[in-house]
Amino acid sequence: MERIAIVGYKPFQGKETELLELIKTHWQELNEENLVSERKSIIMQSTNGTIIEVFGWKSKEAIELAHSNPVVQKMWTEYFKVCEFIPISELEESSKMFSEFTPIN
Repeated sequence: MERIAIVGYKPFQGKETELLELIKTHWQELNEENLVSERKSIIMQSTNGTIIEVFGWKSKEAIELAHSNPVVQKMWTEYFKVCEFIPISELEESSKMFSEFTPIN
């Protein structure tokens, strides 16, 4: 059963462009590894510059497989160079009834 993920990427100083380049290929790389559903990512930005991605994993098993997949591990290493992963609960927008973000895609 598909699992929807929401992740926050807070870019390091001066690394926003590099982060956006990684995000552009994120879903495709996971798809090539047969880990995501057909649901394409929604990518948006909060007022503090955090980039949020919403996408669908194929299943809980796919999430677990990602943690031992060498392609995914390499991709995540690249993310760790340009951003920190933060819970969306840390974003000001998440405290509002209708959270609004600026669309990127």
